[in-house]
Amino acid sequence: MNTNPGPYNLHVIESCFGCVMREEGVFCHLPHAALSHLNSLRQTALYPRGAVLFVEGESPRGLFILCSGQAKLTANSRDGQSITLRLVERGEVLGLSSVISNSPYLASAETLKPSQVSFIPRLPFLQFLRASPDVALSVAKHLSMELHKAWEKTSLLALAPSTPAKVAHFLLAWAAEHGQKTVEGVHVPLNLTHEEIARSIGSSRESVSRILGDFRQRRLIRVNGGSVIILEPHGLHSVMTGSPAG
Repeated sequence: MNTNPGPYNLHVIESCFGCVMREEGVFCHLPHAALSHLNSLRQTALYPRGAVLFVEGESPRGLFILCSGQAKLTANSRDGQSITLRLVERGEVLGLSSVISNSPYLASAETLKPSQVSFIPRLPFLQFLRASPDVALSVAKHLSMELHKAWEKTSLLALAPSTPAKVAHFLLAWAAEHGQKTVEGVHVPLNLTHEEIARSIGSSRESVSRILGDFRQRRLIRVNGGSVIILEPHGLHSVMTGSPAG
């Protein structure tokens, strides 16, 4: 495994072939020749938490591959209000749809924890894409995933019966992606503030704090430092759907 300790306690991934999570990334399953070509195009940098990768409205310079760490995509209204569109996990690509369509980035991207990010300039990537059907298929799959997540977000914001339903949906979705079953319940690491959760569901920090407190009192969840233990998933599901708890 070709990794070396680097800044921010990160293990630097020197090559796509030495990556420790080869099974998870968008381009990880490419044939050897295509992956080698991709590896030659990438420019890698290490970022601390809070680093801005690109800004909403900026012309698409290229795409970004999150090799390690975590990031978020946010959009802003004209009056300065911000909403978190989605969280980006390692192996995912940012800015792909803008690179393909040659349109400005639709959101801003910011790291949530120290991250290693590979950047691939737009024109070399498009040439790479035209030369490889395997790459084109991977891109199509990723764009489909982005569309699916955008639809989920739209449904949550528009159709959820209440703010508690949105918070319950957020916790259950986060648990499905990051949770681990234990004897007590589903243990979910949660490195987001109440403000960040509020922005992801289109609510206020005060409402999120109040609702999480209510969930604790009802013994649906327990907060333990930087994590949440979901004690009653069925109870949260009832809140999410607006149905009486059975």
